[in-house]
Amino acid sequence: MQLSIRDAQTRVDEWIKTTGVRYFNELTNLGILMEEVGELSRIMVRRYGDQSYKENDKDKNLGDEMADVLWVLICLANQTGIDLTEALEKNFEKKNLRDSERHKNNEKLQ
Repeated sequence: MQLSIRDAQTRVDEWIKTTGVRYFNELTNLGILMEEVGELSRIMVRRYGDQSYKENDKDKNLGDEMADVLWVLICLANQTGIDLTEALEKNFEKKNLRDSERHKNNEKLQ
């Protein structure tokens, strides 16, 4: 079964309201999002960058860390009334209009 963005928003909301009791406030969730992005960054710079692993980072799952970021982002979207499917569609439109030739003409990307 495929999980759409809209379905993910609904499932996170249901989980928060049952198992999670309630949403943390928006600023708390923003702080948690920054923490989760930091954890993702830690793994990325060790796996793909020059920094060496610390012993407790070796078994971290990159997909799980990305899912943690997505989870909190979905919480923030739910709390602020953002339909992420609609927002992403509009973002594609914006990028297609603004960047239709920009990257093709970027010498650095050739």
